[in-house]
Amino acid sequence: MTNPPKQKAVIYCRVSSNKQVAQGHGLSSQETRCREYARAKGYQVLQVFNEEAVSGKVLDRPTIQAMLKFLRHGRKDNLVVIIDDISRLARDIETHIQLRAAINSVSGKLESPSIEFGEDSDSRLVEHLLASVAAHSREKNAEQVRHRMRSRVLNGYCVTNAVVGYRYEKVAGHGKLLVRDEPVASIIQAALEGFAQGKFETHSEVKQFLESHEAYPKGRDGSVHWQRVAEMFERVVYAGRISMPNWGIHNHPAKHEALISFETWLKIQDRLGKQPKAPIRKDVSEDFPLRGFITCSCCDKPLTSCWSKGRNARYPYYICQTKGCDEYKKSIRREKAESEFESLLLQLRPSEDLFLLAQAMFEELWKNRAENRDQERQSIKRNLQNIERQVEQLLDRIVETDSPTLIHSYEKRVQKLEDQKVVLHEKIAKCGSTLPDYSENYRTAFSFLGNPHKLWASGKLEDRRTVLKLVFTEKLPYDKKEGYRTAPIAQPFRVIGDLEGGKDVMVEPSGIEPLTSTLPVLRSPS
Repeated sequence: MTNPPKQKAVIYCRVSSNKQVAQGHGLSSQETRCREYARAKGYQVLQVFNEEAVSGKVLDRPTIQAMLKFLRHGRKDNLVVIIDDISRLARDIETHIQLRAAINSVSGKLESPSIEFGEDSDSRLVEHLLASVAAHSREKNAEQVRHRMRSRVLNGYCVTNAVVGYRYEKVAGHGKLLVRDEPVASIIQAALEGFAQGKFETHSEVKQFLESHEAYPKGRDGSVHWQRVAEMFERVVYAGRISMPNWGIHNHPAKHEALISFETWLKIQDRLGKQPKAPIRKDVSEDFPLRGFITCSCCDKPLTSCWSKGRNARYPYYICQTKGCDEYKKSIRREKAESEFESLLLQLRPSEDLFLLAQAMFEELWKNRAENRDQERQSIKRNLQNIERQVEQLLDRIVETDSPTLIHSYEKRVQKLEDQKVVLHEKIAKCGSTLPDYSENYRTAFSFLGNPHKLWASGKLEDRRTVLKLVFTEKLPYDKKEGYRTAPIAQPFRVIGDLEGGKDVMVEPSGIEPLTSTLPVLRSPS
């Protein structure tokens, strides 16, 4: 007597996270349980289909499709599909019903050690109730995860993937905490501070700076994508803050170390919408360092440059290319424009006695500021209290009004005031720290103030563009007959100029601050 052929079956297992895949417990335990069930039933297992890191709500899954194709080819055998639990097939009632129908359509029969599937109304009711419970469990788990993540954010911890410049590390008392990922963190810090201070005028210059560092991660083509630069400017995480708008969290203080101050981040946001003063263009070369910076005095448009071919040689010119301008196509010899510019720089060089006087004045102000830091702290605290009163008043108005437009306007004003509070808190913290050594902090800055022409004379395009950015606050209008118009120079040069002109100059202790932001440490020109 021959034994009847065994019922043939396949096993379907699914886990929803990469962690379960890596650890291997979820899939292996499901398969073991299903094989035990098949052995008890006397089934012959033909194949195991493992679905890795796919949500139970998803209908179109690669492994499900492969299993349905396998069932279709074995239709005549009426294969059994074994699942460990109803939630492994789906965690959504609609998805469950559709997958159940798809398995039935290819003559498959669903079985599980956890539930008996039937075609009668009572069995269908139990099956659908269990599928609904699985869907509710999935949604409840998602809610709990969101609540836990939101609570962790409110405690000052990032819960999203680490941004470039940071990495997660287990830290005692914190769990996983963002820490600086060097040397990339320092590169990003220099890029952000450089853009805030005006060292870099455009996204393009920051992009070039990042690409110049081998350690900074790049794309397959060896470049940094524009979108990555734009996102870097917007991410407040670099300022030690966390923003999760979908959860109603805006610029919340974080536990991780900031790469830049929040004040610097606000300067970046402010600069993003402004016109660059002296951007580095692709067509700017050492041949024409003033291109894009000097403007036509007639139409106020930047002068372009060109080489004009003569009988025996080529000659360099700056030229206005604005149609309709009275100076259209009228060229200016490069030698004339640049020699007059150098004369302008040399005029900014103070006498030795005057320079020493200015240096002594700033040093005295520096000392006064160091001695009056307690008063400065109290002044900032008063400003902070005033802002808090304004916030309370605006919140009262929000409660009293029913107008969505007014509520939105008040909320925007409240957010700006909250940002100001963050900056003031940073300044209060700085008041409690020791000021850096004056001579060490300003040695290079005063060397530049004493003779900006020296850096220009280096002949390097990078140095010359630095001079343009640090000495002048706006582009320079140039008249073909009269030369340069009144030059809008930066504050430190104006102060020294006023001293030389015999004017009384009163500079508040806070007036020293622009020196820090306007004149970053430069390479000492040789």
